[in-house]
Amino acid sequence: MEYAVSTRELTRAFGSFVAVDRLTLNIRPGEIYGFVGPNGAGKSTAIRMLCGILEPTSGTGTVLGYDLVRETEEIKKRIGYMSQKFSLYEDLTVEENLRFYAGLYSVPRRELKERVREMVAMAGLTGREQELTANLSGGWKQRLALGCAIISRPAMVFLDEPTSGVSPISRRMFFGIIQRLAAAGTTVMVTTHFMDEAEYCDQIAFISGGRLMAVDTPDNLKKNVIGGDLVELELPGAMDRIGEIEKLPYVKECTVHGPLLHVLLESPSHRAALREFTGAEPRPILPSLEDVFIALARRKSAPDA
Repeated sequence: MEYAVSTRELTRAFGSFVAVDRLTLNIRPGEIYGFVGPNGAGKSTAIRMLCGILEPTSGTGTVLGYDLVRETEEIKKRIGYMSQKFSLYEDLTVEENLRFYAGLYSVPRRELKERVREMVAMAGLTGREQELTANLSGGWKQRLALGCAIISRPAMVFLDEPTSGVSPISRRMFFGIIQRLAAAGTTVMVTTHFMDEAEYCDQIAFISGGRLMAVDTPDNLKKNVIGGDLVELELPGAMDRIGEIEKLPYVKECTVHGPLLHVLLESPSHRAALREFTGAEPRPILPSLEDVFIALARRKSAPDA
């Protein structure tokens, strides 16, 4: 199987509103695929179509080799799904939640005890199996919810905004678990609007207004999307210099980042001219994914976009 997920012009409309607009994706087995964009971008609608929960208005696609429209039940048997609301039963214990989801996913009875033990260990909840889920913090609930989603050892898991409302430390721990899952062969598709999380992904798809804006590795996106040479300058009275720097013919953009200025040049060959003009040394820097997303959003909103 070349691709765990493959779609062509997948579209979902609700009346006259197009939530997902001609989405074409190819996700390789064992990949962590980040689906990145602001709230309302169409991420959750796309995930629900790929999980077989929502029928596409048009377009085609397969998940794990099964057709998105004709074979949704086969898809549902083979995937795990975790929503941002976690879908846990607060009045059940940790172990009871895991046993309940194991039943939903038809985990064989002879394997149940070992699977529950595995998921408890993965979530870091060993010794707390009999604790009520309601008593767990957000980070523990998050990892328990992941355990419930993967207790059937699915070939693919869809995680829809799984880190909403948890601490940065819990988010990092969670992505450590996801990386171990992928290393063991599970394909992971995760939606997020946190750019630091997107750094953990093998491929990132930026989506806005239901449309795909760019797909590539984090490093390639940083190198290729910005379209110029990004440097930082340390200048006294930096704020007062922005206007004059922006007027230079080889400067595409100048923005403040704390005490520093970030200047986007047409090319590296203009660094010397900028040094001469400002008296400061332009230090080349790699754009962040935040820079990439801002550039893509600006391009999308441009008059000729």
